[in-house]
Amino acid sequence: VQLQASGGGLVQPGGSLRLSCRVSGIEVDEYVIGWFRQAPGKEREFVAGIRWGGGVKFVEDSVSGRFAISKNSAKDTVYLQMNSLIPEDTAVYYCALATSWSAAVQRGEPTAYSYWGQGTQVTVSS
Repeated sequence: VQLQASGGGLVQPGGSLRLSCRVSGIEVDEYVIGWFRQAPGKEREFVAGIRWGGGVKFVEDSVSGRFAISKNSAKDTVYLQMNSLIPEDTAVYYCALATSWSAAVQRGEPTAYSYWGQGTQVTVSS
């Protein structure tokens, strides 16, 4: 299984970015893709997730209303649309894959996700 994250960059406060996570090497539909972020000196935190089969989405309350997760099945890609960005959103963003659904996956516990992409840097600054 491989996950390729992309789309990060430098953006001004109030701006938008769309991150992409391309998934390869897995054939079954019942997996979950999650987006996490880690700022310098802080723990990795869950942002949003989506069940590949069925498309159920779950978004952390702290970013709900600003961030949205979606998928394009034809492209094997999950997106994280980030709007109204603030400096506190600055972090390395990772996509990760859990091979089955569970309460831990829905809670966004990093240990519940088995495969990780390489991360993409998002910097929100004027």
